[in-house]
Amino acid sequence: MTNAATNIPRIYVACLAAYNNGHLHGAWIDADQDADQIRDEISAMLARSPIRGAEEYAIHDYESFEGVTIQEYAGIEKVARMGAFIAEHGALGAGLLEQFVGDIDQAETTLQDCYHGQFASLADYMEELTAESVTIPDALRYYIDWDAMARDAEMGGEFFTIETARDEVHVFSKC
Repeated sequence: MTNAATNIPRIYVACLAAYNNGHLHGAWIDADQDADQIRDEISAMLARSPIRGAEEYAIHDYESFEGVTIQEYAGIEKVARMGAFIAEHGALGAGLLEQFVGDIDQAETTLQDCYHGQFASLADYMEELTAESVTIPDALRYYIDWDAMARDAEMGGEFFTIETARDEVHVFSKC
């Protein structure tokens, strides 16, 4: 099964000694595993290098990180945590990482503590939230502008959303 079918975040780690001597040598490594396992695979790749004693590496490519940028010299611990988070939560996890500029701790905390669910739109969430809070007389229900209410709540900082597909909006409160 190819990675495109499984969508497992992966990094391409290159041997810098080989690269600096005109050789392309590296390995694709699944990034959703423990940092020590990734380090072991990097060490094994360096041991197979055409340049003896190779020790330095860099991340030269990556895939299936759902738009999240991985820096060339990113720490393996962070890459492993981000890879596992995206592997588990897909586009939603990547959206949270983008929202918090790669801060994995903030992304995890927000998903755990501030997530309200998936809706077709923030307006749909506002309608559901309002209906749970108060009884709206049928004669008034059609006069409520749910889109305006959602826009005001978002602009006021009460909520933010991550859209992962058409009519697939994940709603979070600001915690």
